[in-house]
Amino acid sequence: MSADRRAPSVEHDAIVLAGGRGERLGGRDKALVEVGGRPLLARVLDATAGARSVVVVGSPRPGFDGVHWASEEPPGGGPTAGIVAGLRALGDGAGPWVLVLAVDQPGTAAVVPAMLQAAAAAAPDVDALCPHDSAGHPQWLLAAYRRDALVAACAAVGSGHGVSVRRLVAELRIIDVPVAGENVGDVDTWDDHRAWQDRLQP
Repeated sequence: MSADRRAPSVEHDAIVLAGGRGERLGGRDKALVEVGGRPLLARVLDATAGARSVVVVGSPRPGFDGVHWASEEPPGGGPTAGIVAGLRALGDGAGPWVLVLAVDQPGTAAVVPAMLQAAAAAAPDVDALCPHDSAGHPQWLLAAYRRDALVAACAAVGSGHGVSVRRLVAELRIIDVPVAGENVGDVDTWDDHRAWQDRLQP
């Protein structure tokens, strides 16, 4: 059985960040933009099938009944504020690891199994695991975080409004998770969208 099809081997919860404005997509709601015939939010939620609890941070969208929605207070504070809100919504019963997943990553479901397997084997001093894109940039919004470390990092930034993710994770020990490069990358522009369409067209 291939590694990307194994059952998750560590208990975890998930936060899906779906509050972006999609400005470079002409203001389109990224969560509902279709890639390969399916909305981006549906593709990312596929990756959370093994999570004990899942919170989507953003305005509720039609067609996603049963999803637990949360929002930054006030809305529009950026991804760090979304992570803070997501952790709050997960509550005290959350698992030892938390996936943080941006809604604009169409290849998430192909990447998450490798991150969970790495989390199960991670040394105690490892705070997070994430892949890098083809340019070598860490994907902090396609990552698995040790919950205690993420809670502590969020406590240091208050509401998180206007705080960069780089600052949020600056003190964390983050380990790279090697994955196939074609599964990593977001949809920020229509050029990105076309590239992913070519890759995922049914």
